[in-house]
Amino acid sequence: MAAVILISAYILDLIFGDPRSLPHPVVYMGKAISALERLIRRFCSGPRALKRAGLLLPLLVAGGSWALTALLLWLLALIAPWLAWAAAAWMISTTIAAKGLKEAGLAVYAELRRGDLPAARQALGMIVGRDTAGLDAPEIVRGTVETVAENIVDAIISPLFFALLGGAPLAMAYRAVNTLDSMVGYKNDKYCDLGWASARLDDVANYIPARITALLLTVCAKLLRLDWRRCWRTVRRDGRLHPSPNSGYPESAVAGALGIRLGGYNVYHGVASFRAYMGDPLRMHEPEDIIITSRLMLLSSAIFACLCAAAAWLWWGL
Repeated sequence: MAAVILISAYILDLIFGDPRSLPHPVVYMGKAISALERLIRRFCSGPRALKRAGLLLPLLVAGGSWALTALLLWLLALIAPWLAWAAAAWMISTTIAAKGLKEAGLAVYAELRRGDLPAARQALGMIVGRDTAGLDAPEIVRGTVETVAENIVDAIISPLFFALLGGAPLAMAYRAVNTLDSMVGYKNDKYCDLGWASARLDDVANYIPARITALLLTVCAKLLRLDWRRCWRTVRRDGRLHPSPNSGYPESAVAGALGIRLGGYNVYHGVASFRAYMGDPLRMHEPEDIIITSRLMLLSSAIFACLCAAAAWLWWGL
């Protein structure tokens, strides 16, 4: 049944995405993280105390997510096995965001095609942390391509990877780790002590999936008749240059496949920050690069979902 659950979860996300009418686990994870942060800061003030408390956050949030999911599935299985199977498929689907990632990229693309740069900047600002107010069209394309490429790992490949290893409980624990990183895993004065453990755990969790993603994107570049050789060369040359130990692998793969250069200067809250260049500037960024990146994302995720289902079938049976 594991194979059916995995492939069903992927299909559910492609069809429904994240309906606003249904409660989403990440919302409750975020509330739990905020409540724990307030509690920790109430009793811990110094850097050393915050670092120690920072170890509690992934333990409580990720561990709690795993335990609650496992308990719920166990209770449902006591009522009827099919209820547990259906719930597991739905829960795993909430950890995946292929449809949402595609729609976010296409929203920026649509505004660029209409020539509405202010609207395109606003659409990009919904999915990135950088300042978008002064970006021209090529920079808007760059930001969108980088975001879609980077999120192939933590929005699709990693959740499926952990669902294969440990079902819905481990997939939910991974999503909790990723949510922690997005909320407290910053290297600034506020979170460098409290969020260090969450950030490092997220790096560890995504280490293998990021490299799997680079391989998948190389295969998909060949299938889509892009330059797969340049894709792989760029991964080997530039994948380790990104400040993140993982984000550079999908970004460099996409840059190589498209024949464009990613990276460069971004502005965060008025402060410029440089990220290493990835790929070669063989041509200017074009809006169609967003469409091609989305195709690479969907194809690589579909292939990996099928591989995970096949592996589950071989190991546990249908």
